[in-house]
Amino acid sequence: MKRIFATLCVLCCALILPQTVFATNGDNLIGVGPVSRAMGGVGIAAPQDAISATFSNPAAMNFGPFCPQSHFDFAATLYSPSVDAKVTMGNNAPLKADSDTKVYMVPAFGISTPINDKARIGLSAYGITGLGVDYRDTDIAGTGAVDSTQLMILKFAPTFAYQITDKLSIGLAIHAVNSSLDLDNGTSSNYGFGGQLGAIYRLSNTVSLGATYQSPVNADHENVFDMDSDGSMDDFAFEAPQSFGIGVAWKIAPELLVEVNGQWLNWSEANGYDDLDWEDQYVVSLGVQYQVQSWLTLRCGYNYGKNQVNEHNNFDGSSTISIQGKDVNRYGYETLRIIGFPAVCEHHMTLGLGFNLSQNLLLNIAYQHAFKTTVKSSGTLPDGITPVDLESNLSENGIDFSLSWRF
Repeated sequence: MKRIFATLCVLCCALILPQTVFATNGDNLIGVGPVSRAMGGVGIAAPQDAISATFSNPAAMNFGPFCPQSHFDFAATLYSPSVDAKVTMGNNAPLKADSDTKVYMVPAFGISTPINDKARIGLSAYGITGLGVDYRDTDIAGTGAVDSTQLMILKFAPTFAYQITDKLSIGLAIHAVNSSLDLDNGTSSNYGFGGQLGAIYRLSNTVSLGATYQSPVNADHENVFDMDSDGSMDDFAFEAPQSFGIGVAWKIAPELLVEVNGQWLNWSEANGYDDLDWEDQYVVSLGVQYQVQSWLTLRCGYNYGKNQVNEHNNFDGSSTISIQGKDVNRYGYETLRIIGFPAVCEHHMTLGLGFNLSQNLLLNIAYQHAFKTTVKSSGTLPDGITPVDLESNLSENGIDFSLSWRF
């Protein structure tokens, strides 16, 4: 049995490494796996599967519906973002373009297993952050700093949870990330390390409280772009922000669960994102799960995170701005912020179904839609005279599914 699961873990890691990921709260996924995502990304107080437990709150491994059994999840997302941009220079007709539209497959896996009646260990791997556009061979190619961008962060999270009392569980996850950045000059990858702490307290058999903190994780990307136009390639650091989340879950009836989460993402102090002038983001998510029959579960959710990309008006495109020690042309900087990294979706609606195929085998399906959100900035071209307006629009659709095995 141990050899089988070791092989499964290796295969899942091999699948997840080359994938491109996109996301919705800033550039972070609103949840991992179809159970959490179908419920708006909740899971801090009452995760329902191994992936949600290791992602949302490591302490939850002791209180999941899969306990005291071991639980293995393999999940995949088919994700399709829709991005378009518009650049208006002076009195000329606007230049419009749609970013190259693709459907991406994003796999993930998670496993949770007991050590004894008080402690459990787990391991998960998933794409957590993604962002990018491709405007090559379009009307707006050549109007800004770069024509294509791509940022991917893949996370591996070994996890440990200990149940102090029947009501209180604490957990720890070690985060190892692989971060890749491409600013139209080839991909630069690096590694970073951080951690996550979590706790869950059961007020009663029906109400649970959860809290979790994630540390920032920094990765330095070498030779990605000539930011100051001196003929040599410069480095750029991107840091996954620290975050803090709380949640409350209420099992209103044996078949009905409601969970509400609140989360703070510290974009304004994270390397790279502070340079792009992202402000801190507050996210609220609501999820409902209803078991219609022993074999069928319905889920729905809502997630809101205010657009964190600050809009700049009346910028001087002939000036420079200091970015990680380099003097960068202001117009190129603004196009990178607005056209190159438009992670601005705010409202998300989610739906899902769960099927118990047998006592120990479960199939979960989810659909998510992020409604169109627009970000704009205005100023002048590099000549400092000609007016320019920059605009991006982003909406998203995704379908998730997973197979879960309890053993």
